[in-house]
Amino acid sequence: MILGMDTFTFIHVALSLIAIAAGVIVFLGFVADASWPGLTAVFLLTTVLTSVTGFGFAFTQLLPSHIVGIISLVILAIALYALYGANLRGAWRWIYVVTASTALYLNVFVLIVQLFQKVPALHALAPTMGDPPFIAAQTVALVAFLVLGWLAVRNFHPGGGAPAVVRRAM
Repeated sequence: MILGMDTFTFIHVALSLIAIAAGVIVFLGFVADASWPGLTAVFLLTTVLTSVTGFGFAFTQLLPSHIVGIISLVILAIALYALYGANLRGAWRWIYVVTASTALYLNVFVLIVQLFQKVPALHALAPTMGDPPFIAAQTVALVAFLVLGWLAVRNFHPGGGAPAVVRRAM
């Protein structure tokens, strides 16, 4: 047991948190027209592993978490192709930004669900996941991703278009 979690759960949670942290930096890089290839690879890999390991928990029926995992993996496949297969040429640039940002949003969406389920103080505020604090948290996250996502699609032009603010290879 690590921090009250079995080893598999701990690995899944650690991957999720790494994916979210790396993803936030990559996402903000889109908004600032900056890219970090190494960190982007970490974000995409840990996000794929988060979704894949989510299917490693025992279950007897298809749950909403599995549907989110399937959607995430499909979106990530498109993002990976856009970045590494199509090299962000043409429409693949904005498709990549939208799919990578959506994959990050899904991780944040699940993080908010998990926080309200597992943190006693938050669970007390919204025990049914339909209560105003939970809805407010999810709404704020969604609106933030929509606004920043729009800016990201507009601003991110790696290797051309608008000049990059910062370009670093990690």
